[in-house]
Amino acid sequence: MAVTASKRRPGVRAARNKAIRHAGACAVLALAFAPTAHAIDWRFEPYVNASSTYTDNVKQSSSNTQDALILTATPGFTLRSEGSRRVQASLQYGLTGVKRFGGDQSDNFYHNLNAVGKAELVQDFLFIDGNAHISQQLISLLGSPADATTNNSNRTTVGTYSISPYVQQRLGTFAFAQARYTASGAIFQNNVAPNANSNSFAASLKSGTRFTDLSWGLNYSLRKLQNSNAANSANNTDATFESASATAGYALTRQFRVFGTVGHDSNDYLSTSGTSGSFYSAGFGWSPTRRTSVEASAGERYFGRTFSLAANHRTRLTRWRARYYEDVSDISQQFLQESGRIFWNCGGIPQETPDINNPDPTICVGPYSAGELATEAYRLGFTLQQIVDMGLLNIATANGIYIIKGLNAGVSWDIGKLGFGLSAQDTKRLYQALGDAQDHIQGVTGSVSYRLSETVTANSILSLTRTSLDSSLTSGVARQDDLLNFSLGLNRRFTDRLNGALTFRHTQRSSNVANADYDENSLTASVNMRF
Repeated sequence: MAVTASKRRPGVRAARNKAIRHAGACAVLALAFAPTAHAIDWRFEPYVNASSTYTDNVKQSSSNTQDALILTATPGFTLRSEGSRRVQASLQYGLTGVKRFGGDQSDNFYHNLNAVGKAELVQDFLFIDGNAHISQQLISLLGSPADATTNNSNRTTVGTYSISPYVQQRLGTFAFAQARYTASGAIFQNNVAPNANSNSFAASLKSGTRFTDLSWGLNYSLRKLQNSNAANSANNTDATFESASATAGYALTRQFRVFGTVGHDSNDYLSTSGTSGSFYSAGFGWSPTRRTSVEASAGERYFGRTFSLAANHRTRLTRWRARYYEDVSDISQQFLQESGRIFWNCGGIPQETPDINNPDPTICVGPYSAGELATEAYRLGFTLQQIVDMGLLNIATANGIYIIKGLNAGVSWDIGKLGFGLSAQDTKRLYQALGDAQDHIQGVTGSVSYRLSETVTANSILSLTRTSLDSSLTSGVARQDDLLNFSLGLNRRFTDRLNGALTFRHTQRSSNVANADYDENSLTASVNMRF
């Protein structure tokens, strides 16, 4: 993902530099406290990417269609730690230069950063995590969905950072305790959303190995969010999220268990309805085999009935997944959660883990952040259907606190040289300060790939997305857009370190609002070289 800074807008350069300073500081802070006596090996891998794109509608406009030729070049590097159990880190940085011929004929530079790190400061007791990301995010669901290299009219610089020291201790076989402090934040270019600083504390006490069939836990969390927007003081609203809960579970059999949670939310944020109250949930977990797991629950919180689902199933040829969740969030927290997702390449199969520790060092390589994965998936050896199945969100920036309800489901499978993927997304955000006004994204994506030879793969992808916004979010009439994307391409591996691709794309949007429809066709040739 990319970050833009135009020479004609000095405010953009200042915002970009501020984001880079915050992100860079968090990227190295964890390593600065790493045990100096512990040997660490570093793997440095430079790379160069280049592309040439022709488009017949660079602004993705219904009335002002202009063709353009867009040239990009991205020198960069990846730096990863190796050979150390106590320090793990991964940093990927690239600088993209863009030259446009046609359209607004602008020149831009884009910074790309994805960094994650973890250090064990005191053995089995004191740890520190850190991550930093700079990316180019969608501003509005109503504008152009194009990436920043095509046009940056609807993209903005977003820098996110987080650093989290924590302690954990086993209390014999009785319990396991953890206490964690996290400082995090998000910086938005041009005040498209309030910059955010967050300080949070979380503590938990969970049952130890003495308990076999029975499990229990006590949890407490407190998060204080400070927003600031120099252009709009009305958006300078702070928020507090506090929660305490107790959980208990019991394994009825080796494959089936039940669990429940009770607790209380004590929140304080701008809302037209309640922000606090007691909550409860009950559910079950079922794991009939090592390849199948289902966990589901239902309950109630102060904003209504709640449900959750996490299901995974794997066969020799297929991978199935489904996830449904509901939570209270804001845009800074959502960007932090999405950019903090960690993936591994386990024998050509992407595996997501909640932290940077290698899940199986004998077959897994990584870690890779979600941003790195989105931009380097082909180079990392993932197929198109696997990329689609990962369910990486492309969300728009937003103001205020909202209830988010999301469903992601997908399946991918391989049949000889053929590979298929199918995924679905349904994400709804209900804005608490606007009487539950909502935006709603529904989409389905399918992909097919065919391995023509050991070095050449043909692929295609088709996606249909519907975006709906209430009238209170559009300052007028409720809006509904349908977006169709189709691509057809060839990928060629020339050597182990040189890859190329040729891709045709067609994009079409239809809307219930006048002059919002458009069609665009583009052809892109790209190469990736590692040294």
